[in-house]
Amino acid sequence: MDSMTLKLWLEIAKEQNATDLHICSGSPPLLRVNGTLAEIPGVARILPETVAEISEAILKPKQRARLDDELVLDFSFSVPGMGRYRANIYSQRSTYALAIRMLPFEIPVLHNLGLPASVYEFTKKTKGLFLITGATGSGKSTTLAALINEINEHNRYHIITIEDPIEYLHRHKQSLVTQREVGEDTSTFSQALRSALRQDPDVVMVGEMRDKETISIAMTAAETGHQVFSTLHTIGAAKSIDRIVDAFGIDQHQQVRFQLAAVLEGVISQQLLPRIDKKGLVTASEVMIVTPAIRNLIREGKHYQINNVLQTGKSAGMQILEADLARLIKENKVDRDEAFFRAQDTQLLTQYITRK
Repeated sequence: MDSMTLKLWLEIAKEQNATDLHICSGSPPLLRVNGTLAEIPGVARILPETVAEISEAILKPKQRARLDDELVLDFSFSVPGMGRYRANIYSQRSTYALAIRMLPFEIPVLHNLGLPASVYEFTKKTKGLFLITGATGSGKSTTLAALINEINEHNRYHIITIEDPIEYLHRHKQSLVTQREVGEDTSTFSQALRSALRQDPDVVMVGEMRDKETISIAMTAAETGHQVFSTLHTIGAAKSIDRIVDAFGIDQHQQVRFQLAAVLEGVISQQLLPRIDKKGLVTASEVMIVTPAIRNLIREGKHYQINNVLQTGKSAGMQILEADLARLIKENKVDRDEAFFRAQDTQLLTQYITRK
C-alpha cells in the first residue's frame, strides 16, 4: 500500500467530482460528493500501517519532522496529469488521519464562480484591504486565487503570495508572481508579510489572517499604498469587522476601528451549497463595498448596522446573503430547507423569497 493506492483513490475522487478525500484507520476511504460523505465502493477498512505508508510516500523529510513535532501538518502536493491537492494530516487515537482537498491545476476564471459582477471592482483598485470570508470549505482560497489571477492577467505588477500551504500555482502573465510557503520559504505569516514590504510589491496576498500581528501588518501594508488580499474564518461581512477588532486588546479597539475604517475596501463572504440537481456545489455570497457610510459605522463601532446598509446598497454593488439565497431558491438551484439552514436571518430570507 503506497502512493499508487493513493493515486487510485484520487482518480476515483476525480471521476466522482469529489471535493475531499478522507483517509483514516478503521474506516474505508471516504469521499465528499455534493457535500455528503460516501465510501469508495469495494475498498476495505484502512489499517493504521496503510495510513503511515501513504503519509511517508507524500511527505518530505522536513515535513515529516514538523509532523512528528506538532502532530498536525498542512501541506500541498501534485500528481502529474491529475491535479493539485491541499492536505492536512493529524494525529487521532495515536495514529494519523488525512483530509485531502482537490484543487485543479488551472485557476478558475472569476466570472465562473457565481459571484456578483461588483467583485471585479476589487481587482481594479490600487490600494486597500480586501477580505474573502467564510467557513472552512466555502471556497475562499479559490475566490482569492481567481482575484489574483485576474490582476495577473491585466496589470504589470509584482504580486507576492504568502500561503500555508501554496494551493494554486500562479504563472507569470502580465505580472511577476512570487509565492512563499509558510514552513518552506518562511517561518510565519507575519514574518513573511513584514519582509514582503521590502520586496517592492504592488499586491500582497496573505492566505489567512490568523493572529493580531498578521492583521496589524496587513492593515499597515494597505495603509502604505499596497493592495492586500486575505481571508478570515467568519460568516458575514459585519462579523468580519468584529473578528478583526476582537483580535486586539480592548484598549486598542478604537485605534483598530479607525485604522480598519481607513483601509478596508471590500468584503466577500461566501458559502458553498449542494445543487438541487446533485451536480456539484453553488456559491451563495454576501458582498460589502466600503462606502463612506460604512466607514463611519466601523469608526463608531456600530457594526450591527452594517447589514442595513447591505440591504439598501444594491446600486453600489452590495449584496446581502439572504438576497442571494432567495435568488438560488427561485432559480431552483438549491433546496429551500438547505438555504434556510445557511441563512443568518431566516425572517429576512422569507421576505426576499416573497418579493417579486
